[in-house]
Amino acid sequence: MTVLTGSQPMKKTATIKENRTFQRIYKRGRSALTPFLVLYCRPNNLGHNRLGVTVSTKLGGAVVRNRARRRLREVYRLAQPNLKQGYDLVLVARARSVNGPYVRLAAAFDRACAQLGLRREGEA
Repeated sequence: MTVLTGSQPMKKTATIKENRTFQRIYKRGRSALTPFLVLYCRPNNLGHNRLGVTVSTKLGGAVVRNRARRRLREVYRLAQPNLKQGYDLVLVARARSVNGPYVRLAAAFDRACAQLGLRREGEA
């Protein structure tokens, strides 16, 4: 017997893990800079987006870095339906992404996506 809970299971985000992929995106991709984050993107010809998140040790200890990663992944997760598909994205956390207001972090990500032309047509 299966029990339906009414909520959908969360889809797993495709991630970038290899250093060489990060390096390729840094060197050959385009970037957008905001006070909260730096967004790099590059077409990947896969038909879906992949996400990589980096946080420098300069921002703090493991707890602080993991909090920044979680916040950036959540901003991406909520914006994913409004993004064009077929890109590798790398989010680099800046100091304000750790403790800054979440609403401003989300707005910064949205602004960076608009600057790089990653929003789907018809989106504001």
